[in-house]
Amino acid sequence: MGADALVVTELVKRFGAFTAVDRISFCVRTGEIFGVLGPNGAGKSTTIRMLCGILAPTSGAGRVAGFDLATEPERIKQAIGYMSQKFSLYPDLTPFENIRFYLGIYNVPVEQWPQRIEWVFGVTRLSAVRDRLTRELPPGWRQRLALGCALLHRPRLLFLDEPTSGVDPITRRHFWEFIRRLAGEGVTVLVTTHYMDEARHCDRVVMINAGRIVASGPPEGIVAEVLPGRPEAGLEDAFVALMKPGAP
Repeated sequence: MGADALVVTELVKRFGAFTAVDRISFCVRTGEIFGVLGPNGAGKSTTIRMLCGILAPTSGAGRVAGFDLATEPERIKQAIGYMSQKFSLYPDLTPFENIRFYLGIYNVPVEQWPQRIEWVFGVTRLSAVRDRLTRELPPGWRQRLALGCALLHRPRLLFLDEPTSGVDPITRRHFWEFIRRLAGEGVTVLVTTHYMDEARHCDRVVMINAGRIVASGPPEGIVAEVLPGRPEAGLEDAFVALMKPGAP
């Protein structure tokens, strides 16, 4: 791991009188798998959409892949890979057609398209269904296709917003094995999830509740800090303790 791939300071997002993200600060090192954990409605997706240049922050500062969060959102979009919580590909296109579409969106040189197409089909293991309609594929296969499309332009920073929601345990395991391989090749990964068992794949995590960071650090470090003297406790126990009303 080298320098920071992402740094945010006192980031805030308000929707009218409602504060969805409340002065959060953290950094993510290059080559790190970094988790953002929290219950539904905690502010995870709002945070990741700001970091991807989709939502403008209300206040605060940050740099993503070397670009300024406030003034260079379009450059951020071209530099990162983003897999949204909702399936974002076109169901009435085939996997092959979806891949070709996103190659154009990411401005990948046309002469590189054949190699990139075969690479994506190889890593997603979807070659056999390249000409089927995407809407006919099982949910886990569609998720693999979405991840492959997010990687077409070879980003060094990848954002995954609850990427395994609604898929079976075997698919989740394969998905995380692939993410670990990407990190081993130097890709920085920021992932949001509410599955505590997935946090063991992360080098560090932050826990968010009601838009605020309530804990940060390696998963085992958070457990030791929140529940000292309980060697049998796991991250889920620490999570429940931190999300209780009145918890710090």
